[in-house]
Amino acid sequence: MSEKSSFYETHLQVLRLLESNPKMSQRDLAKALGISLGKANYCLNALLDKGLLKMQNFQGSKSKLAYAYLLTPAGIAEKAGLTRRFLKSKMEEYEQLRLEIESLKQQARDLPQK
Repeated sequence: MSEKSSFYETHLQVLRLLESNPKMSQRDLAKALGISLGKANYCLNALLDKGLLKMQNFQGSKSKLAYAYLLTPAGIAEKAGLTRRFLKSKMEEYEQLRLEIESLKQQARDLPQK
């Protein structure tokens, strides 16, 4: 996987997780994605800077550091586009693997039998 596709895949995963759980902390997000807390913070800031997420304090929260990350309309549209791109990429990978498996099966059939 290229570094660029990994970047987009991480952004898609972040958007998907936050859409289903907007109150997820950066630490929990990093843990769920298997990335460092710094990378999660960088990704969130990039999405906020692009206007794909907005941050709100929890209402009634005792912690002033507790935030909810909400997808903006642009974030919802970006998530849809990233999902289409991700699906297309995975379908292409699947087709390449299918062809490779068929080739290997043919090679195995052509081997002399014991």
